[in-house]
Amino acid sequence: MIPIRDTAPCHSRPLVTWGIMAVCIIVFVTMKLMPDQLSYRLINLYGMVPIRYTNPYYGLPFDGYLSFLTSLFLHGNWAHLIMNMWFLWIFGDNVEDRMGRLSFLIFYLTCGLLATFLQWLFDPNLAIPVVGASGAIAGVLAAYFFLYPLERVVVWVPILFLPIVIHVPAIAFLGLWVLIQLHSATTAMLFGGGAVDMAWWAHVGGFIAGSVLYKLFLRKEDQAEKNELF
Repeated sequence: MIPIRDTAPCHSRPLVTWGIMAVCIIVFVTMKLMPDQLSYRLINLYGMVPIRYTNPYYGLPFDGYLSFLTSLFLHGNWAHLIMNMWFLWIFGDNVEDRMGRLSFLIFYLTCGLLATFLQWLFDPNLAIPVVGASGAIAGVLAAYFFLYPLERVVVWVPILFLPIVIHVPAIAFLGLWVLIQLHSATTAMLFGGGAVDMAWWAHVGGFIAGSVLYKLFLRKEDQAEKNELF
């Protein structure tokens, strides 16, 4: 199922969401225009290579864990970038609306950092760069999951490329997304050994971080409302 849009109203311009998207797109396009050798070098320097922090003799200079942050703005290919930006476009505006711009930015980066840390924790000897905004966006999805559980997500079901569009409750769509991430992460851990094509534990870590932390970043009036509900 491919999400097209959601039905939750947004009462402010999501400038931080747009800004994050713009940075990711500009960085990706700029690196695509670079010579391959330079682009590869930058990906290894600013992507999070877990073995860099596990084995100091691996060959990459210690960067003070800077790559845990910079990796959130790098993407491996067009499909990776488009999918992440599409999810952020659909779900980020409403979460930013409920948190406020500065709080949303801090929340987004915090979820991304914790997600990247969990990926390193579960795969510390990985020697290829972990890049992408997926972990941070997973935190945003978690916040949306709890803030808008009954809102509808309009999704396209690509059966023989027919225009089949259905409305699914956010709690069902995002709940299925979480189950897929958990299944993929545990499968990768139990039957690993092949090439890693997705930072599954970063997705899981971001969602866990978002689930635990989102209430702390809500506007005061929203915090009071959530506390009354629970």
